[in-house]
Amino acid sequence: MMARRVWQKFAGASFRRRLSPTHACASRAPAILPAMEVYEEKCRPFLPFCSQPRFHGTASASFRISGYCSEPRISHFVKRCCYSSHAVADLPEGGGVVDVPLAQTGEGIAECELLKWFVQEGENVDEFQPLCEVQSDKATIEITSRYKGKVARIFYVPGDIVKVGETLLKMAVEEFQVQTHSGKDFESIEATDTDKKEHNADGVLSTPAVRGLAKQYGVNINDVLGTGKGGRVLKDDLLKYAVEKGILEDSSSSSCADCEHVLGGHESYVHASAGVGQNYEDQTVSLRGFQRKMVQSMSLAAKVPHFHYVEDINCDALVELKGAFQHNNSDPNVKHTFLPVLIKSLSVALSKFPSMNSCFNEESLEVVLKGSHNIGVAMATPYGLVVPNIKNVQSLSIMEITKELSRLQKLASDNKLSRVDICGGTITLSNIGAIGGKFGSPLLNLPEVSIIALGRIQKVPHFADDGNVYPASIMTVNIGADHRVLDGATVARFCCEWKKLIEKPELLMLHLR
Repeated sequence: MMARRVWQKFAGASFRRRLSPTHACASRAPAILPAMEVYEEKCRPFLPFCSQPRFHGTASASFRISGYCSEPRISHFVKRCCYSSHAVADLPEGGGVVDVPLAQTGEGIAECELLKWFVQEGENVDEFQPLCEVQSDKATIEITSRYKGKVARIFYVPGDIVKVGETLLKMAVEEFQVQTHSGKDFESIEATDTDKKEHNADGVLSTPAVRGLAKQYGVNINDVLGTGKGGRVLKDDLLKYAVEKGILEDSSSSSCADCEHVLGGHESYVHASAGVGQNYEDQTVSLRGFQRKMVQSMSLAAKVPHFHYVEDINCDALVELKGAFQHNNSDPNVKHTFLPVLIKSLSVALSKFPSMNSCFNEESLEVVLKGSHNIGVAMATPYGLVVPNIKNVQSLSIMEITKELSRLQKLASDNKLSRVDICGGTITLSNIGAIGGKFGSPLLNLPEVSIIALGRIQKVPHFADDGNVYPASIMTVNIGADHRVLDGATVARFCCEWKKLIEKPELLMLHLR
């Protein structure tokens, strides 16, 4: 009872002042502080029995000290602390322009290639709206906006390599703008805030369009003298420099349209001595995305001692089984191939040889025997070689494997594979036979310890046990193994088990759940 009386006596006076408008805070704050101290002193003995919640003055990461004055944008007060969303907490105190950096897209990812922008400078953006698409060496990811506002400045053009943590763009957040920014408003933003940090990868001021033009002409933008505000390199500066260096024709001898056309550079310069006829030109191509990852992974794999085991497998029964699947197929969206049956039979064989389904840790010299059969399938795409994997094959039916394989193939062709689709593989299949060739010598997809290359199924003369010759559908497989972990006898026995399941697919029925 006494606690309630003290609360009513002091809370009414002090807390009403705390919730008063901002203009009244400055004059009444001195009176509030003694009242709060008296209230706290008199209520302390009764706090354990008080029905009101007790809040501590220490603020967490989502709280900001506000003294005893409210602010127009804050509406929730808790004993000298006010709640603020993370988006608001990241804003600078003096304005509403925020940096949008490239966030960490995955463990071990240090940089990404910018593929395309979904927004333009001056465009309004909603919260969680996609801003751009980037590609790491493991997946393609969409970067979304944490804020609602307007794009003030874009720092990179498609094709640029962006380090994790670098600013992709600046945004003017609407909640902190008194009025809608016009073109002059954004010029003032550039003069005050952007001039401090608006640099491209070469360290000079310029717009993405000018940097893209410089990249197209093969010009180092650092060598161009900028005449714009603050030394900014303008389009005219770049064209003038290109004319001086002979990369573009002089405007006096060509039209303005011709000035926009690239006549030289790394990719399109033609020597005068070439004369009339077909021109043969050198091109320099930068490896990006999955291709950069392939360079790194294959360089490491080349240092590992490989053991290769080659075997011919009779696929007559497999060909007949595929024909039966196609004949009884009632779903036009499902296309039956040899690969799902090979994947399922491989999983059954792995159950008897778990060392083939493992990963090797070089640092600790430990082999991790994987419980799940996450079988990867190498796919050649316009964006490079990628190896997504089908998760938990041991628990899937052949139909489920067929549908999952189709899904991964479509995502790979559209460059939409996620990190989950790519990571976690335990063994890899490389189906080179779909393109051609009898067999290949695959390199390991580290840290996996085994990989299998599948050759083309072809009709060849084959001797029966009675000496007669008959046509047989033969597929040559080449198993590559990490010889630091797997010995030849283990690989050979595994291949014999897998071969038996392929040549007699009815045996799969004994192992299906």
